[in-house]
Amino acid sequence: MSAEKLLRRDMARGTRLADRPLLARRLRRTALHLVLVTVSLAMVVPFLWMVITSLKTDPDLASYPPNLLPQVWDWSNYSEALEYAPFGTYFKNSLLISLGHTALNLALASMAGYALARVPFRGRTVVFMGVLATMMIPTYTKIVPQYLIAKGIPFFGGNDYLGRGGHGWLDSWWGLIVPGALTPFAIFLFRQFYLSLPRELEEAARIDGMGEFGIYARVMTPLVKPAIATVGLLTFESSWNNFLWPLIITSDTDLRVIQVGLSAFQQADQNAWAYLMAGTTLATVPMVVLFLFTQRYFVQGFANSGIK
Repeated sequence: MSAEKLLRRDMARGTRLADRPLLARRLRRTALHLVLVTVSLAMVVPFLWMVITSLKTDPDLASYPPNLLPQVWDWSNYSEALEYAPFGTYFKNSLLISLGHTALNLALASMAGYALARVPFRGRTVVFMGVLATMMIPTYTKIVPQYLIAKGIPFFGGNDYLGRGGHGWLDSWWGLIVPGALTPFAIFLFRQFYLSLPRELEEAARIDGMGEFGIYARVMTPLVKPAIATVGLLTFESSWNNFLWPLIITSDTDLRVIQVGLSAFQQADQNAWAYLMAGTTLATVPMVVLFLFTQRYFVQGFANSGIK
């Protein structure tokens, strides 16, 4: 065999060997995409079923086997669901509480996170360990103590200075907003982001004569927009979907939130499934829209939360 043929054979063999890793990478990528598409469809199917059910008539809901698509698309379920219960009041209450929780949590958690990350003081590590410890306490174990504290707040709701004689923060905006005004996870996330910023920024600001609060508000905080978006979205979502605490602390219909208001469609003798799904869809839409507008910062915030 001539030298030229041997050279061509070796070059062809080398090309085939070089193509094998590329083919393997493409196969792995294709398999990964198939898995992701399957999981995504599994996550979307319940939401689609909820929307389709909200547009069904009573005969469609009672049919067996159930129809995938309604025979008649009944869009009036949404308007009738809004008239069935005071959903305007529920929506307004949920919006005000969620905005209040978000604004307070962003302000308080960012200041606490900045202090733990940038302000040297004795016992800072112990305080941070305490914040982490509160993240490990299950939410439902705090419900009873939190209720007793809200009921026994002095000088509110007819209480005396010992917190006796009245109802405290029960059936009040104070009880709905204050207990959820600060979360330990938000403090942790802000601290991680403030730690990632270069120290030269605050040193330059101090040389220019800027105070500590000015450094926090005007220099450092504008650089942690992913943390602000992440904490804001998580706080709003948690407050908007909160059911147990508003149910326990309020009995006045004018203070009910939208998640508690959905129980109006669940009666002892029957459930208004079409109205319930319509109301649930309306309650879900604000969170979907909010996430679509903030998803870039949201993903970036979680990706960078443990950078230091």
